[in-house]
Amino acid sequence: MITLALSKGRIFDETLPLLAAAGIEVLEDPEKSRKLILPTNQDGVRVVLVRATDVPTYVEYGGADIGVTGKDVLIEHGGAGLYQPLDLRIAQCHMAVAAPAGFDYLRAVRQGSRITVATKYTAIARNFFADKGVHVDLIKLYGSMELAPLTGMADAIVDLVSTGKTLKANNLVEVEHIMNISSRLVVNQAALKLKTAPIRRIIDSFAAAVGSATVPA
Repeated sequence: MITLALSKGRIFDETLPLLAAAGIEVLEDPEKSRKLILPTNQDGVRVVLVRATDVPTYVEYGGADIGVTGKDVLIEHGGAGLYQPLDLRIAQCHMAVAAPAGFDYLRAVRQGSRITVATKYTAIARNFFADKGVHVDLIKLYGSMELAPLTGMADAIVDLVSTGKTLKANNLVEVEHIMNISSRLVVNQAALKLKTAPIRRIIDSFAAAVGSATVPA
C-alpha cells in the first residue's frame, strides 16, 4: 500500500492532474466527505488528508510514504529525513515582507533599527533578516498576519503573497521579495527502499507531467 499525504484546498486540486498522469484517481471529494483517508481507483494507493504544515511530519515518520507540500513548509520543517525529488510547479506564489503604506521600511532597515515582524514563517524570516544584518523581533502568529501592523503590534509581516489583493485591501504594500514558492514532492527514504517500484512509477509519472526531474536550487 502506498499512502500519499495531501492537504485540502489548492494543493489537493492542483495535484489531481498529476495523479491522473500516474493513472490514479481519488474516488471521493474531500470537501464533501468526512473521511480522512480517501480511496483511489488503485487498490494499492490511498490518500490521507492532513494539515498542510503536517505533511512533512507524516512523511518523515512513516504515516505516509509520499506527500506534496509547499517549499515554505519544508523550510520551516527542516526537511530532515525526506527525499525531495521534484519541484511540481504547482500552488505557486512567493514569500515577501509587507508593511503599512506609511511606514518607511527602507529607512528603518538602512539605519539598522530593530524592527518587529509578525509571521508564522519564523525560520524563513529569521534567516532573511540575519543575512541583511537587520535586528528583528519576531512574533509568531497563525491567523491573519495583516492585523499585526494594523493594530500596532508589528512594523511589518512576512507572509505568502499570491495576488496581493489582501495586502492592498488592508493598506499594506510589499517592500521586499524573499523567495518564490511552489509545491514539492517529498518521499520517506525508508519507504523508497522498501517500495521502490511503485513509488518510482509515481515519481516518474509526476516528473513527466511537469517536465522536470530535479528540484532547482
